[in-house]
Amino acid sequence: QVQLVESGGGLVQPGGSLRLSCAASGTIFGINAMAWYRQATGKQRELVAEITRGGSTNYADSVKGRFTISRDNAKNTLYLQMNSLKPEDTAVYHCNLDLSYRTYWGQGTQVTVSS
Repeated sequence: QVQLVESGGGLVQPGGSLRLSCAASGTIFGINAMAWYRQATGKQRELVAEITRGGSTNYADSVKGRFTISRDNAKNTLYLQMNSLKPEDTAVYHCNLDLSYRTYWGQGTQVTVSS
């Protein structure tokens, strides 16, 4: 059984930074990609950033130049460095692990950007 546990969320002022982490545990093989999604209140879940098995990265237009996705394969951990945060970044951020045989989701971590 695979588990994903996110951490690092919280309350931050506009312009501030946060670093999210997603620790994966269990038997993991056949990774296609890992990603961060977010869901704001009353809105659909959207892709924020993803990193493929080969290391290629993709970002939502709204976060390009501000967010950076990375991973530590030795620690089975995914990160999201978020800089220059805006109120519209407020959401629950979920980690996603896309394996060849199924997809896993973390429970999410709340990020609130407010003065």
